[in-house]
Amino acid sequence: MYIGTHISIRRGYLAAAMAAHEQGMMAYQFFPKNPRSLSIKAYDLADAEACRKFIAEHRMRSIVHTPYPVNLAVEEEALRQATVRSILNDLEICEACGALGLVVHFGKYKGVDLLQGYRQIIRTLDEVLHMWHGRTLILLENQAGEGRRMGTTIEELTQIRNLARHPEKIGFCFDTCHAYASGLWNGGNSEELIDKGTRLQYWDALKAVHLNDSMYESGSGKDRHAPLGEGRIGLKAMGQLLGHAIFREIPHILETPSRQSYAHTEQITNFLRLIY
Repeated sequence: MYIGTHISIRRGYLAAAMAAHEQGMMAYQFFPKNPRSLSIKAYDLADAEACRKFIAEHRMRSIVHTPYPVNLAVEEEALRQATVRSILNDLEICEACGALGLVVHFGKYKGVDLLQGYRQIIRTLDEVLHMWHGRTLILLENQAGEGRRMGTTIEELTQIRNLARHPEKIGFCFDTCHAYASGLWNGGNSEELIDKGTRLQYWDALKAVHLNDSMYESGSGKDRHAPLGEGRIGLKAMGQLLGHAIFREIPHILETPSRQSYAHTEQITNFLRLIY
């Protein structure tokens, strides 16, 4: 299974890939630049290309996560244009590093009319993808439901993709904690979730999984990650869902807390025991 964690790029893109490999990971995630800024990064192309060659040689898979300020539903035009430029910059870095996709949160709209929020998401995606001609995909991530509860259902995610002008350039990233927190998945309805995703062709476009347990109960709307097996979801429910053949070739990325008494390596080992 392609599984790993989020890795820092403090020492560069190649160094991040090598660090993941040294830790026995077949997959990893990284921020392309400062995670708290929409600024454009003039990245080291040679370093990025060396990273791409390294992960190809070692048959690894990587995904990239946009910086935190990215919001596809943003309405203020100057900020929206800064968001478009930032995402395009991220996609360029993804492509240079050989990443499968760029994870982007669905979007949060602060206005009254939620329909306008969905229009803004589609507008921003269309503008970005009209100018993007690489192979790296945008991966829409389901949300936990904090605030306006947008982006919490498979129907929303697939409908946004279907309405976009370039659906072939859009895939999905499934976050287990977000799915649980939103109430989409309660740990006991895995077959129903699989069936719905199959019917709506969600799984056909799935490219990554964020493998996180949840500190809070299903339907809480709270996005708080717990170490695998120590949260409300638990390893058994994780295994029942993610043991399905749909997920077998998909990279799984832990974004869980790691501590000396229960490190990421042990969390991964415990999870894989359930799957295999």
